[in-house]
Amino acid sequence: MPAILECVPNISEGRDLEKVEKIVDAIRTTKGVKLLDYSSDKDHNRSVITFLGEPNAVAEAALKLAKVATELIDMSTHTGGHPRMGAVDVMPLIPIKDITIEETIELSKKLAESIANECNMHVTLYENSASAPHRQNLADIRRGQYEVMAEKIKEDMWIPDYGPNEFNPKAGMVAVGARPPLIAYNINLSTDDVKIAKNIANVIRSAKGGFVFCKAMGLLIEETGKAQVSMNLVNPDYTTIFRVFDMVEREAHRYGVSVTDSEIVGLVPMKALIDTAIYHLKLDNFSMDQVLETRIWE
Repeated sequence: MPAILECVPNISEGRDLEKVEKIVDAIRTTKGVKLLDYSSDKDHNRSVITFLGEPNAVAEAALKLAKVATELIDMSTHTGGHPRMGAVDVMPLIPIKDITIEETIELSKKLAESIANECNMHVTLYENSASAPHRQNLADIRRGQYEVMAEKIKEDMWIPDYGPNEFNPKAGMVAVGARPPLIAYNINLSTDDVKIAKNIANVIRSAKGGFVFCKAMGLLIEETGKAQVSMNLVNPDYTTIFRVFDMVEREAHRYGVSVTDSEIVGLVPMKALIDTAIYHLKLDNFSMDQVLETRIWE
């Protein structure tokens, strides 16, 4: 089998589904890649798209997606609950099979330069591809969001790695980089008090002394009227779903509220779900080799 690379672009459009479909068509029409999943959130005003394939084909599809997204999305009028800085907000490349992280980093740099040149858009490399340690964390790059980017990129420490001479207010800026798989995970609470969700997010997020590989924020989902703890588990082998869930539930009880439900956005590694089953079912000496599908795929 050929090398396999995954790409999970996040675009700043989750309300106009006709636009989302046109952007996703950039993936559907590219030979050598497979569209795995895409989902849109009206409150976040954001869509997450997942596809994979042969590395060069993935890079081609990612560039096509960026071109369509920057044509259809106008960041100067964008509003939404999720932090964002560009029409394509983040473009991670994730090595899956027979491609190293070093090779993925090199491909991400070529893709970043192509996006900057062909989409008239500023690009900053992040995660494993970052050009400096302080640029690794997406939250630091995106701090202040779209509204401050035109001024922020003039600062020496935040000058983009690629892009035009002038900030493009329609397209904004995108972070491109190689990284390991992560899990986008949301937990909804039985309250509309967003302060509770924000307090809980501060307890679990790494920046505030919580779980090392957890990025979290609290927000209100207007469609459901529920406060939500929204997070990325950037290394789910170390910061597991079940431990984060237990901590959020415990903290929620302190405020007299409960967890109503949770959701995974996009795809999730099977191991993360198996680890959750092992923990809650107290399975002894269970391994991935006991999963039927694992044996079928051998």
